[in-house]
Amino acid sequence: MVSGVQIVRDLIYLYMIILIARALLSWFPMHAGSPLVPVVRALDRLTEPVLYPIRRVLPPLRAGGMAIDLSIIVAIIALEIIASLI
Repeated sequence: MVSGVQIVRDLIYLYMIILIARALLSWFPMHAGSPLVPVVRALDRLTEPVLYPIRRVLPPLRAGGMAIDLSIIVAIIALEIIASLI
């Protein structure tokens, strides 16, 4: 039988996969006609409530002409810590 704790851990790990998928898809340019646009929008809606507060505290790092967003890494580390404490 699956316990409530295991369900919560599984949901945390599922959310981490969603965060990683968002990060990977952000590396590819999306144009309006792309079939992945709805997927990217759904991932944005699922992850932005967690990532936005992190970005307010830790803005993206400027590296030359680009910015490195560390919010996904911080969120994954925090979720990993929460999962290990449960």
